Amino acid sequence: MPDSAVRAPLRADLLLLLVTLLAASGWIFSKEALNGLPPLLFIGTRFLLAGLILAAFAGPALRRLSTNDILTGASVGVLFSGALTLWITGLYHSHHLGESAFINSLGILLVPVMARLVFGDRPPRTTWIALPVALAGFGVLSLNAGFRIEPSQWLMACSAVLFSLLINTNSRVVRRLPALPLTVLQLITVGIVLGLASLAVEPWPTRIGGVTLGWLAASVLLASTLRFFLQVHAQGLTTPSHAAVILMLEAVWTALLSAAWYRETMSPLQLAGCALIFAALLINRWYWVRRLFTRR
Repeated sequence: MPDSAVRAPLRADLLLLLVTLLAASGWIFSKEALNGLPPLLFIGTRFLLAGLILAAFAGPALRRLSTNDILTGASVGVLFSGALTLWITGLYHSHHLGESAFINSLGILLVPVMARLVFGDRPPRTTWIALPVALAGFGVLSLNAGFRIEPSQWLMACSAVLFSLLINTNSRVVRRLPALPLTVLQLITVGIVLGLASLAVEPWPTRIGGVTLGWLAASVLLASTLRFFLQVHAQGLTTPSHAAVILMLEAVWTALLSAAWYRETMSPLQLAGCALIFAALLINRWYWVRRLFTRR
């Protein structure tokens, strides 16, 4: 086997691993930035700036897009805006980032379910095995709040549903549009939509401190610009299903980083709930998990 053929999948794996670390760090950056910025203003600014920076790398590809292509990318960006609104609001109300990250990761599990409901695709059998395991995990997490689902848990679960629809939509749109300019269009659309929404419904601060600007900059440059740039590049080196296996680690890294940064600990119920959700993700992607360790 040529040496380059061996290096390509390994390079993709390492890049995707770095992507998950950057994404997990984004939870910390965002939570800290929310101490000085309202949610919609923060997430709109973050994605608008990231989109404009990535546009500098996608200039020629953007100029080749037709008006219909631009409208298609922007329409997916509107869906992205809805998912992010639920996510950032859930993060704003969340008292435990690790738990929220695992609930949000349900979006990966729901991708084949949403594909069945909306596009008529046939999910693999493992999806129907994994689904009750994931629901049991979510149920156990609700018990931790005294037999009730907290607002942040509802919001994260709803954002997971929209993210699963977004992933399905993107997987179809990217077949005819290059990934990088499509990402740019989506990020800029999110910035415009949520910026206008913030202007309409949120009070803006009269002064933004340097610390808050620092967390915003980290969110823009590391958790958004660098993350999406590397993710688009890495996904071009491997298959979507294989990439999804590694991207599942985002919730694990988020829980570990939250434990280190905020000294978060998990109760036995939280550990059990998160473990069930992660087990469901592994079951759902078992074919690709097995290939990850046996392909060489």
